[in-house]
Amino acid sequence: MKRSTIIGLVVGALVLILIFSAVGSYNRLVSAETAVDNQFAQIDVVLERRDALIPNLVNTVKGYAAHEKEVFEAIAAARKGLAGAGTAAEKADANNQMESALSRLLVVVENYPNLKADTQFTRLMDELAGTENRISVERRDYNNAVTSYNTKIRRFPASIYASMFGFEKKELFKAAPGSETAPEVNF
Repeated sequence: MKRSTIIGLVVGALVLILIFSAVGSYNRLVSAETAVDNQFAQIDVVLERRDALIPNLVNTVKGYAAHEKEVFEAIAAARKGLAGAGTAAEKADANNQMESALSRLLVVVENYPNLKADTQFTRLMDELAGTENRISVERRDYNNAVTSYNTKIRRFPASIYASMFGFEKKELFKAAPGSETAPEVNF
């Protein structure tokens, strides 16, 4: 075989290796990005569930605590913010505002012992607690998917293909500063 033929075959093999590497990396990055988008959608589903429960809870509490207008307004504002949030950072911020408003609502509830004994209120609180647990699980799963994706787009050689094809870092769903401290409720 001629030397030029051998060189042509080697160059052709290297080109094929690069093409297959690029295609494989691109497909892995697409899969990872899709997993992130899916997990973000799961957070939306659970946040919408909580959003649907809150008006029932608020209406139940309103019957007992009609003069607690500020708390109800904070919840309404937080629901509006959550509905208008688009990015992970906006949803995290709106979620933190909702958690703050719900914490204030729970403090109001403590002032009304008859409300705590109401079966409708108890059922709604159980539903809300279950939903909050689901939100926590979905946030964890989303953050795991984002971490995996962000790691993939930073590893070599995928980082080259990620920058070529426009794959960008995703934001984690972060809790608000101070949220690690439980709200104080006095009986």
